Amino acid sequence: MKIDNNDTLLFIGDSITDAGRDHMDGKNLGQGFPLLIASYLQTHFPEKRLTILNRGVGGDRLSDVKSRWEEDCLIINPDIVTLLIGINDTWSNVEADKKVTDSELVEFESNYRFLLKSLHQRTDARVVLMEPYVLPFPKDRVDWRADLDPRIQIVRKMARDYQTELIPLDGLMNAEGIRNGFSYYTGDDGVHPTVAGHGLIAQSWIENVVKKRTY
Repeated sequence: MKIDNNDTLLFIGDSITDAGRDHMDGKNLGQGFPLLIASYLQTHFPEKRLTILNRGVGGDRLSDVKSRWEEDCLIINPDIVTLLIGINDTWSNVEADKKVTDSELVEFESNYRFLLKSLHQRTDARVVLMEPYVLPFPKDRVDWRADLDPRIQIVRKMARDYQTELIPLDGLMNAEGIRNGFSYYTGDDGVHPTVAGHGLIAQSWIENVVKKRTY
């Protein structure tokens, strides 16, 4: 994916993207992978004069992102959009002891398609989709797979249908967790990245989007 001079890069999603950003400061990038990516890009490509924005909101489900898509994405008219969303749709079902239904998955796909279709119609943005993920620590996170796996398949379908970049975070995070310990990347809840987890997400983005492997 080509990154041009003066491009605006937008990262949007839930708490994984939010990473403690100051919502009162539109330029604040938080303390997670968007900050690490911005650091890399601005260090290696100072001549490009990139604008990098974080619009992650902790606790958001896909429907929440849809409700703020106009204000937090389309009006900005970004050149590159990175979207990571879906784990809270699963998490809310787990907390409610609710099994995902076919109709819910149809709605999930419809909402996801709305985001990408409107982006395609209203902007010339290049798109990076990241899979939602969960690691099996604590052990009960294994039970989340029945809800999360079909959502991951929908994200992959959207990447194919809209010809976007796809970063397979679920596989990548789990593979590194097997190698080095799951809690090393997501602490004690299987979802929220540690410093190492954010570093792995940033590295994956850089390798897929910038095609450099020096981070």
